[in-house]
This record gives sequence, structure tokens and C-alpha cells, in this order.
Amino acid sequence: MGNESSKTKPGKTINSLGLRVGPSQSTIQRHVDNARKSRILQLKSCGLKSIPHALNELQDIIRSLELSQNKIKEIPSSIGQFSALKQLHLSENIISVLPDEIGQLNSLEILNLQSNKLSTLPETIVGCTALKTINISANSFSQFPIAVCYLTSLDTLNLAQNTITALPDEVIPFSF
Repeated sequence: MGNESSKTKPGKTINSLGLRVGPSQSTIQRHVDNARKSRILQLKSCGLKSIPHALNELQDIIRSLELSQNKIKEIPSSIGQFSALKQLHLSENIISVLPDEIGQLNSLEILNLQSNKLSTLPETIVGCTALKTINISANSFSQFPIAVCYLTSLDTLNLAQNTITALPDEVIPFSF
């Protein structure tokens, strides 16, 4: 005979249980170690609430950083030290402000910030002299981010699904 307390009682069955709290430190470290070789780090859809400190080990080598579909609220100022970074994907997080240090990413070509809580870009973004594509669609912009007018390499700017109602005079010289 078994222990009575271990038997399942009718109506008390658990059908599913979710306990996702994000990747373990060892999982993150394994991805960081792999990124040393590939120069690409993907931690998409894994419940991150902040950018792991372990990523700082990759500042001089990483070229593509994919942290989309997480719960990241802020970007640390250390992002400016990722000197080799060409692609930064942070879509579908809850970021409301970018640090001024983002402008130190002068090798950055693609910046994807779609579906966040941004309402402005820092003026320092003009330091991203290689920037070709910015996706800031589905954010909280009510005014056109004038700083993007001074990005000389910019080919593609996606501002869809914002509440911008007027374009400033700085935009007039551009062809669409």
C-alpha cells in the first residue's frame, strides 16, 4: 500500500506548470563562449530582464547582438564600448531610453528597436556614422527624431506605428 498523501485526488490535477525565469548563468556563459568564435550572440526570447554583465567580455569582438523579445528595460552605458558591433537587435523589449553612449558605436550599421517604449533618440546617435538602417517602428514617438537627419549613411528609417503628425524642416531635403 502506498502513502495516502501521494495519491492524486480528483479535481486536483495540474495540467501544466510554467516556471521560466530566464537562462541560467551557465547557459549565458556558454553562448558568450560560442560568440567568441562566431562573433554573433543570440539571446532572443529567453526572458532576460537586463543585459547580462558577461557580455562585456565580448566588447572588442562581437559584430551582431540579438536580444529581441525579452523584457529588457534599459541599455547599460557600457554598450558604447562594443567597438566592433555592426548589428544591434533589441526589438520587442520595454526600453524607454537609450544611453548617450550609443553614439560611440561608429561601426554600427543596423539598429533594430522596434516595439519598445522609446519616445526620443539621444542626439549622440549622430556618432553612429556607419548606420544604414534604423527600425524604431511601434514605439512612442510623437515627434520626428531630428538627429536621424544627420546620419549620412542612413538608407532605411522605419517610423511606422508611431504618433508623428508632422515632419520638421530638416527632413525636406531628403528624397523618399
